[in-house]
Amino acid sequence: MVSPLILVSVITQLMIQPKKKVPKLKLKPACGNGGVILFAISIQGNSGPALVLVHGFGANSDHWRKNIPVLAQSHRVFSIDLIGYGYSDKPNPREFGVNSFYTFETWATQINDFCIDVVKDKAFFICNSIGGVVGLQAAVMEPQICKGIVILNISLRMLHIKKQPWYGRPLIKSFQSLLRNTALGKFFYRTVATPESVKNILCQCYHDSCQVTDELVQIILLPGLEPGAADVFLEFICYSEGPLPEELLPQVKCPVLVAWGNKDPWEPIELGRAYGNFDSVEDFVVLPNVGHCPQDEAPHLVNPIVESFVARHATPKASFPMKTI
Repeated sequence: MVSPLILVSVITQLMIQPKKKVPKLKLKPACGNGGVILFAISIQGNSGPALVLVHGFGANSDHWRKNIPVLAQSHRVFSIDLIGYGYSDKPNPREFGVNSFYTFETWATQINDFCIDVVKDKAFFICNSIGGVVGLQAAVMEPQICKGIVILNISLRMLHIKKQPWYGRPLIKSFQSLLRNTALGKFFYRTVATPESVKNILCQCYHDSCQVTDELVQIILLPGLEPGAADVFLEFICYSEGPLPEELLPQVKCPVLVAWGNKDPWEPIELGRAYGNFDSVEDFVVLPNVGHCPQDEAPHLVNPIVESFVARHATPKASFPMKTI
């Protein structure tokens, strides 16, 4: 288990991305390799409830570029690159042991420490895909921080060991070991990390392929060409343990809204509907003719849902006890 990451300072140097400046924040592991981990964020808005936007697998904070300006008109919006993704640092997972660093607990700690030390207020988590599992895990670990969660097409984690038949588990483990420990994994990643492959993958998960623009392809591809990105990718696709959404939802104390694009080929809505039955879920919203990434494919549907949910649950600003560093 990785020790908690403690946010220690904001550094002044800015890192330039296309069309925006992204400050990097510094994290120091309480123990472990003793190094410093930097992660990138985008911040807009000066008043209103705090929103922390959490992207999905292989994405980054720019996947919320169609939401941030709209939501920032009446909210403080923080879009974060999870450690290992986007322009955040990508520590070598082999320095931490198999499936011991790039976990939902690590990312949840990143989100919670960020809220305590930078946002300095309770926050709403707005999450897509695996980001939904991160948001739920963060709310379970530090319930006093999260005021509510909006989940967009959360990952069902169908490759989780608990969802595989017993007779298939050894084969899955062997294949994962092959990807992680041989040249096959890096070869596979090189075939995926090209403009053509990224565009084809996005066209699969977006129902409206017209939304898959050259800009979007570059947003997803460029961080994936950074040093260490391949190792993170392979580590996560070999991560078949950790929490499931159906295990976290009963533990969540804050209200949850689940929205689902009904044309998602990766996370079928027929399976997702079951999440609407949990006590913490106040509403299950169907997004018609939308795929796996509703915030980018259909921001005109998602932004009002977020605004309405936050308005229902926002209260006058109240601080919570801060952790000391």
